[in-house]
Amino acid sequence: MTDQPRAAHSDDPLVAPLIAWYLANARDLPWRRAGVAAWGVLVSEIMLQQTPANRVTPYWRAWMERWPRPSDLATATTAEVIQAWGTLGYPKRALRLQQCGSVIARDHDDVVPRSESTLLGLPGIGEYTAAAIAGFAYGQRTVVLDTNIRRVIARAHVGEALPLPHLTKSERDMATSIVPCDPATAVLWNQSTMELGALICQARTADCDACPVRSPCAWLANGRPGDLHADRRRSQPWEGTDRQARGRVMALLREAEGELVPVAAILANSPRQAQTRRAIETLIADGLATQLGEAVRLP
Repeated sequence: MTDQPRAAHSDDPLVAPLIAWYLANARDLPWRRAGVAAWGVLVSEIMLQQTPANRVTPYWRAWMERWPRPSDLATATTAEVIQAWGTLGYPKRALRLQQCGSVIARDHDDVVPRSESTLLGLPGIGEYTAAAIAGFAYGQRTVVLDTNIRRVIARAHVGEALPLPHLTKSERDMATSIVPCDPATAVLWNQSTMELGALICQARTADCDACPVRSPCAWLANGRPGDLHADRRRSQPWEGTDRQARGRVMALLREAEGELVPVAAILANSPRQAQTRRAIETLIADGLATQLGEAVRLP
């Protein structure tokens, strides 16, 4: 690891080669295309949270065809929204997205706000998502810090395999200093860095031979040291977890297409009945399921 991060300015040596690489190699993702409204960008950003782009693409297309404006989504039933969310995971995101659409339709004349501060006031919109929408939808200079961008900066400038588990002020300050001053170039920088992290500079594997910024990369120059913060990262197993149990119950409810499913039938097919019952209870509490007597269904 280097003792001090390399100085970073708007003329950072990574910017030009990385943008050139992106313009030649960027994936053709539908929400990046010209003419996509800010609502389409917002929907993509919510769907892309913890879900890879190749899984999101067909859901995004179907969603935008069905609900092309925030007001369209606001009038949908909760069951329709959850059904359309399908297997994207973390279905509470679907409910927050509908709540977000309702607020935009009611308070912003059905137009996604432009400012980061206003975006942060919408349901389900955090710091990263607000910066991404303001940048990618409206062409503003913003500091977009998703896991991919944070990883590229940590490697190229700090010389570490992965950033700290949680964003720090010094990391934010460094990222801010790197973003080009010109808004259009800043948007390309954010897009290209995110793309590099998704395709080349991945967390578990890094194809340094294919990297357009391998020459100035501090991590590569230091011999690609291991993760210094591994002991501070929480592993997130899937098999046997409550989250997996919730997913199985949700799959059954989606298959029922709004019809009631007896709780006894759900429990009968479960190897861990206590966990499954707990999953049903939490889904009801989260507004993702409704109980009528001894049966449940989508809201």
